Amino acid sequence: MIALISAPTNLGLRPPQPGSVPGADKAPAALREAGLFDRLASHGARDAGVVLAGRYVDDDGTRMPGHVRNEAALAAHARLLGSRIAETLRDGDHPVVIGGDCSVLVGIGLGLAAAGPTGLVHVDGHTDFRHPGNSDACGSVAGEDLAAAIGLHWPAVSDIDGRSPYFPAARSVHLGHRDDDEHVEEVARHLGLVLSARASAELDARALAAAVLGTTGPAYWLQVDVDVLDPGVMPAVDSPDPGGLLPEQLSGMLTALAPRAIGVSVTVFDPDLDPDGRYARLLTDILAPGLALVGSALPTPS
Repeated sequence: MIALISAPTNLGLRPPQPGSVPGADKAPAALREAGLFDRLASHGARDAGVVLAGRYVDDDGTRMPGHVRNEAALAAHARLLGSRIAETLRDGDHPVVIGGDCSVLVGIGLGLAAAGPTGLVHVDGHTDFRHPGNSDACGSVAGEDLAAAIGLHWPAVSDIDGRSPYFPAARSVHLGHRDDDEHVEEVARHLGLVLSARASAELDARALAAAVLGTTGPAYWLQVDVDVLDPGVMPAVDSPDPGGLLPEQLSGMLTALAPRAIGVSVTVFDPDLDPDGRYARLLTDILAPGLALVGSALPTPS
C-alpha cells in the first residue's frame, strides 16, 4: 500500500528576499487541495500523516562559517522524517513523501540507511551537488542534497547519527539537469549514472528503466524535484531554468520508474508562485498516474 506522508518544510531554501520565508512548505496542502491525495486514495493509498518542521529563520546575518541554514531544525526534522519512513517500511507500505524542499532527502536517507544500502534515483533540474569541497557558498541544503546524500557535505547534514553515506554513490543515479550545470562532471565521477534532461527524454521508457536498474539494483528511492520541468510549463519553483522536461516527458519517466521504487519524494513546488492553483492542478495531473504505481513491480513484503 502507498502511504502518503506530508513533509511541509522550507528549511533548506534561501529566502526569496532578505527577511522573507520561502513558500515550499505550503506544497503538501496545495497539492492536497488540487486533488492529488484523493486521486491516490482512489488507488488504495492511505494518509500516513504530517512530519512538521521547525520554524524557518533567515540566519544569514548570524550563521557561523561551516554551518548550513537552519541547521539544528533541519537535522531535527530529518530524524523525525527518517523515523516515519522506517516505520512505514516496517509496516510493509511504500512511502510517498510530499515536500517541502528537497532537504527532505536527508531525512529519507537517514531512515533508509538504518536498514542497509539502498539505491537512489535523483530526478532534478539541477545536480544539487554543491558541497564544501567545490564551493565557498554552501548553506542551503536544497541545492546540496545530493552531495549530502552520498556523504560529501559537513557531518551535521551528511552524517547524522553516524549514518553516512545515506545512499551509496555507486548505486545512485541523477536524471534531469540542464546541459550547462556547473557540477555535472564531478557528479559523473561519483555516481553510477548521470543523464541530462535532454538525454533522459531521448530514451524510451524501457531503456531508461533498464539503465537505472543496471545501476541501482532491483529497488531504489525515487526523488523528484519539480524544477526538472521546463519553467515555461512549471514556473512555480525556487530556481526555474530553461531547458527542462515537458509534462508528458516527466509523466512518462515516473510511470517507467515508480513501479520499482520502494518510495518516492516530490519537492520544491512553491504555492506562493501559484496564486490561482493552476500549477498545482497541472502537477497533480503529471504526478498522479506514476505515483499510483509506486512499488507495484516489487515483491510484496511478508
